[in-house]
Amino acid sequence: MIPEPVRLTKLAKRAGCAAKHPPGFLLPLLGLLPPITDPNVIVGSATADDAAVYKLTEEIALVLTTDFFTPIVDDPHDFGRVAATNALSDVYAMGGTPTTALSIVGFPDSLPSEILGQILAGASEVASQAGIAIVGGHTIKSEEPIFGLAVVGTIHPQRVLSNAGAQVSDVLILTKPIGLGIISTAAKNDQDTLNAMPEAIRIMTQLNRKAAEVLTRHTVHALTDVTGFGLLGHLRNMTSASHVNAHIFADRVPILPAAVTYVNQGIAPGGTRANRKFLADWVEYAANITENMQLLLCDAQTSGGLLAAVPESIAPLILDELKQSGVTSAIVGKMEEAGKGTIRVS
Repeated sequence: MIPEPVRLTKLAKRAGCAAKHPPGFLLPLLGLLPPITDPNVIVGSATADDAAVYKLTEEIALVLTTDFFTPIVDDPHDFGRVAATNALSDVYAMGGTPTTALSIVGFPDSLPSEILGQILAGASEVASQAGIAIVGGHTIKSEEPIFGLAVVGTIHPQRVLSNAGAQVSDVLILTKPIGLGIISTAAKNDQDTLNAMPEAIRIMTQLNRKAAEVLTRHTVHALTDVTGFGLLGHLRNMTSASHVNAHIFADRVPILPAAVTYVNQGIAPGGTRANRKFLADWVEYAANITENMQLLLCDAQTSGGLLAAVPESIAPLILDELKQSGVTSAIVGKMEEAGKGTIRVS
């Protein structure tokens, strides 16, 4: 039996909401690497995309991704579910279909092995929902629990979606509410007075599979998922890669109500604050956009929704089909004109 209580988030020294280095951290380092010259690499690291895509034949390309982090929830089964859902999302964000996965595990000797068993069971449950199996993996000893997946998917080489194709006049559709990082931080610090974490877990364990299936039936110019860099951070990657400027309508962005309450109480993860700092050179906020709203728009998410740039003329049809598929979505912005990728928020 697992001793009670086990607080996985208290064991995670760097726990947040799958917090990563700010978006700009790796950019100069990637510039030091030799350029990719293999003609079969369809998507590499140049555009800070969600996954790599490698062409095998004229009909098949592989979608390759990995994601792992320390616990953001205390229940081991839920931790496995969230981590697996988050890792699978990168394949859906490229328009691909997951085919298999490998586990990535770091586990301390101080915890009973039953906890790892529950983490793996949770991940396997989500993988089954995605129609795949976790076929192996690798485990190391670590000071804190770490879990994630390396996922392989497939896609037709001519149907690859990346973050680099957005066009002027496209509208932006978001398929999950934001605020997960702030709520997770409140829960970790025993400040979740509104008991918002169960709803946050429900959202974080909702696969982006249905959303991707709807979007890939239509013309989508650019696609990404919203994770550690927040809504504005991932949009910045899209606008920069697409060479267009964007406008976000702050009052149309779906935000979890508890996150609004908590950020007004001063609760926000370090990754969220780092995102806002990095984006200062990319984002122009209207005078009525408060600092707390800025933090919400930059909030570091785990297993967030998809962000799609689509032609405005078909957006109502896409929204309707998403609704029929059980996916809550909203138009949150628009691509305005060619440019270096700046974002205006009003």
